[in-house]
Amino acid sequence: MRDSLRPGATERRVRAGHRIRAVLSGTAVAALLGGALTVPSPAVAAPKCGPTGGPAPTETPWALSRLDPAAAWRVGKGAGTTVAVIDSGVSPSHPLLRGRVLPGEDFNQLVRLQGQCDLVGHGTMVAGIIAGREGTGSPYTGIAPEARILPLRVLAENKENFDPDVPGEIGKAIRWAVDNDAGVINLSLVTLDDPALKSAVQYALDKDVVVVASAGNRQENREDRPAYPAAYPGVIAVAGLDEQGGHVGSSVSGDYVDIAGPGLNIVGPAPQGSGYRAEPQGGTSFATAYVSGVAALVRAAHPDISAAEVAHRLTRTADNPPDGHNADVGYGMVNPYRAVTSLLGTRADPPLGAMPPPAPPTDPLAWQRTVAIWVAVVGGLLAGVLLTLRPILVRGRRRGWRPGRRDVPQDA
Repeated sequence: MRDSLRPGATERRVRAGHRIRAVLSGTAVAALLGGALTVPSPAVAAPKCGPTGGPAPTETPWALSRLDPAAAWRVGKGAGTTVAVIDSGVSPSHPLLRGRVLPGEDFNQLVRLQGQCDLVGHGTMVAGIIAGREGTGSPYTGIAPEARILPLRVLAENKENFDPDVPGEIGKAIRWAVDNDAGVINLSLVTLDDPALKSAVQYALDKDVVVVASAGNRQENREDRPAYPAAYPGVIAVAGLDEQGGHVGSSVSGDYVDIAGPGLNIVGPAPQGSGYRAEPQGGTSFATAYVSGVAALVRAAHPDISAAEVAHRLTRTADNPPDGHNADVGYGMVNPYRAVTSLLGTRADPPLGAMPPPAPPTDPLAWQRTVAIWVAVVGGLLAGVLLTLRPILVRGRRRGWRPGRRDVPQDA
């Protein structure tokens, strides 16, 4: 078991943070971490990190109305599934995420806080979209409200990063997630192609873990180019759609795009306090989170199917565009209800979990029907015999022949 999962690991890391702050000034620490960091009291498990938000939404966000994940909750809400969020960290104190965030890990970070410090707010929003719980007094929930979040912090400041040093850290985080029982890995980020990153993705796929990644957002004055790890084979690459079901203009297009999720005018939990943040420009980062939430629902509802079958189910049940599939949105908007409940397969090869063909119903009048059939058969035979004898009888009468009487020749 990793040190981060042992009892007392949190206290040791908080004490380590205090020792670091005793050496470095507050200004230096803020510069290294990309923002202000509040020193926690001994009773607090993790410091308050990142920006605060505004009031909670009073109406259901359009993305939740469009996807209607509650329709799939009659089957399950994601219980037993762990989703690794490899991002800027996830703050566990928000009411929406309270009790949902497991101890994680920090990669390439000065202060180690088990992935539970989000200075940017990006990872916390992603986690809320995936597994925000019910019963907070707001009409906002996650797609899989009973799933758990495993936070892995790889980006201190940037939401998307093409720094050549980053792919290696992302690859390490992927392997760590796999080795710590993640069933789904959410990668709401893009980076450069890298052998170590590609190897880590393949490691996850070989271990039967669902990998969902952002197809990427267009950069100003830059043509579309493949985004990694989304462009690797086996990864579910996610594009963004707007309220009208149209392709979000900033969402990268490419042959590797598999599916789409809500990617514009997004709302999610803030990392500090109990408020919510709005992202009007959205992005494929958040679309990816919606698809990861549905993947968690599918894994919980169908624990015996493979990661490849989960991906197949997501794309086969999506709300397809008119042409079935295209480079903008792949197979279309993810559909939670259909992804969880549809029976996929053929008559010769029924899908896992399909019900057997029903037995023919018992006929309470079966014996009467049998007797009636025999009566009809016997009656038909008798009618045939009578119809055959009738010409003989007619001819006999014409000749003066009578049944039961024998003609005796008379004497001359």
